[in-house]
Amino acid sequence: MDAIKTESNLKKRKIISAMLKSAVWFCGILTVGILVYILLFILIRGIPNINMEFLFGEYNSETLSAFSSIVTTIEMIVISLAVAVPIGVFCAIYLTEYAKRGNRAVKVIRLAVDTLAGIPSIVYGLFGMILFVNLLGFRASVLAGICTISIMILPVVISSSEEAIKSVPDMYREGSLGLGATRLRTVFKIVLPAAMPGILSGVILAIGRIVGETAALIFTSGTNVLKNPTLDLFASQRTLAIHMYMLASEGLPHSKDMAFATGAILILIVFLVNFAAVKLANRLGRR
Repeated sequence: MDAIKTESNLKKRKIISAMLKSAVWFCGILTVGILVYILLFILIRGIPNINMEFLFGEYNSETLSAFSSIVTTIEMIVISLAVAVPIGVFCAIYLTEYAKRGNRAVKVIRLAVDTLAGIPSIVYGLFGMILFVNLLGFRASVLAGICTISIMILPVVISSSEEAIKSVPDMYREGSLGLGATRLRTVFKIVLPAAMPGILSGVILAIGRIVGETAALIFTSGTNVLKNPTLDLFASQRTLAIHMYMLASEGLPHSKDMAFATGAILILIVFLVNFAAVKLANRLGRR
């Protein structure tokens, strides 16, 4: 009887295991399938509408050129990362390498990071409009958008950098300190290079949020589109995401086609940035 029960239990476990394995595979394939469908849907409808006038021409009601928005998006990515990444990485270094366990400051910082990560982007937009646009007098400009976006991506950078630094084995630190290196030199010469692939993963997520953000930037950087791009930080300009949103909501005959073209450009930019970041992370990891 015991042998029969044992055999039946094994069969049940095998059936349950097979069902769970099938469910996992189904969910994975479904997720990839949805992603592929969305990408193909946008690329197939968008790529045929991309031409030199749309990419580099002057904005008007006929071409609806995205050149100014492309420049603004790249400008927003570069400057926002230049502001947020050093602050986020240094904050993560303090939390992991210098702060004592049970420190109240650590609890306050982590609570602030978790709170910032959960705030909707529309709230960031209202905050940026009140502080940067109105109180500080930046007006609706690229600079106001950069300041708002930098605050938005801080939780992503801090969390990913903290986890990456924690994953560095303690033997690296002990070996460096044992050879006479200071803690500061150990952090910057040993720990950070080893944690760089994980930090870059957080940077990739931050870039994705910058590129896809619309709600916060509508309130801060504005929805204006310039005929010719400019690097003036106090000018009101729209990013590619806002450009796509505005084209999709306009009633022009070819505006929706241009919106799909803008979406295709966004996808290509994100893909190229992610590809470059992954290659850099792999190279640093091998080193």
